[in-house]
Amino acid sequence: MLNKITTLLGSLLATLFLVGLATTLTRSSMIGFWAVLYLLSRDTLAHLDLPAGQLFSPQDAESKEVSKLAVAALNKRLRASAVNHEKLPWKERVLVLRETMDSFFAGAEIVSTLTAVDAGGVLAEWVTAPGVDGSRRLLYIHGGAFFAGSPKSHRVLTSKLSEITNSAVLAIDYRLTPEHSRIACVDDCRASYDWMLKNSPEGVDNLAPTAVFVAGDSAGGNLTLSLLNWIRDNQRRAPNAALALSPVTDSRFTSPSIRTNLDSDVMLKPLAKRLSWLPGFLFSLGGRYMSGRSAADPVMSPLLADLSGLPPILVQCSECEILRDDGRRYVNKAVLAGTDASLQRWDNVPHVWQIFYPDLPEAAEAFEEIRAFFKRHS
Repeated sequence: MLNKITTLLGSLLATLFLVGLATTLTRSSMIGFWAVLYLLSRDTLAHLDLPAGQLFSPQDAESKEVSKLAVAALNKRLRASAVNHEKLPWKERVLVLRETMDSFFAGAEIVSTLTAVDAGGVLAEWVTAPGVDGSRRLLYIHGGAFFAGSPKSHRVLTSKLSEITNSAVLAIDYRLTPEHSRIACVDDCRASYDWMLKNSPEGVDNLAPTAVFVAGDSAGGNLTLSLLNWIRDNQRRAPNAALALSPVTDSRFTSPSIRTNLDSDVMLKPLAKRLSWLPGFLFSLGGRYMSGRSAADPVMSPLLADLSGLPPILVQCSECEILRDDGRRYVNKAVLAGTDASLQRWDNVPHVWQIFYPDLPEAAEAFEEIRAFFKRHS
């Protein structure tokens, strides 16, 4: 706690210093001052914005109409859920958001068996669809902006992933902010991955898994991609393949779509709109306060890491969400580093639309692409 307070005070003092300096400089010095601010805020990764990735969109009039009606109904439901928490104080808002996420899919039909476990000190549950092979295992890391979400909120996703990959899915309940630091989330992912390599739904397994996968969405996508670097650098068994759905890859939030797609991102707009005007370096200061590390640390921002020598990676994102360019830039950098990575984009769907299966036709389409990807790399 003392470290966080010290870091916050340092960040505030630095900001006040810059403001004070701006009011006392001469005209020539002011030019230099604003030049420094420009260098701190400018986008140095624009060369990674192309190629744009594969785009999926309804082709015939009937499919377009079905998709339009399904998205409209979903957006209405999302807006209604946001009304309950937008004006609350932050601490109360966090609690309401957690409850909202866990209850949003309470009525979904789940055919998988759910088994609570302690995964190396991390609360988790095995999600096993009927007849799956327990020697094939997938670690799933849920999203929720690092402060919300749980295995319960993501059972639609984990159950479907178990079915289409013929794998037992270990969905982890990692520690959340603000009660814990971002690095606590990272540590829990690492511990649970090690545990999964030695345990199956039936218990301790002395035989090596026949296939291993890692997947996550949004904040969990960030943790998934960060975990891949740790696995490579610490000589752990590499996953056969990894999946990231709408991942946060740059915790400095410098990707263009953070601002250009703000109005079209129904799901993340309520959370992001109050911060969208801030320059990137102030995001970095906030990130250092929340995590105890710089937002430019590759552990926090997988986009800034060495992306060579990683397993095959599939990234799926929405064309109209604020994290679109996070996914695009990560894939393009990974490809340049020699990693087998691919980006798939869907038109006119919300952030992590796969979780709205089977209501959205695009969710079923995305899962078929995921099925084919994991089959190629099993």
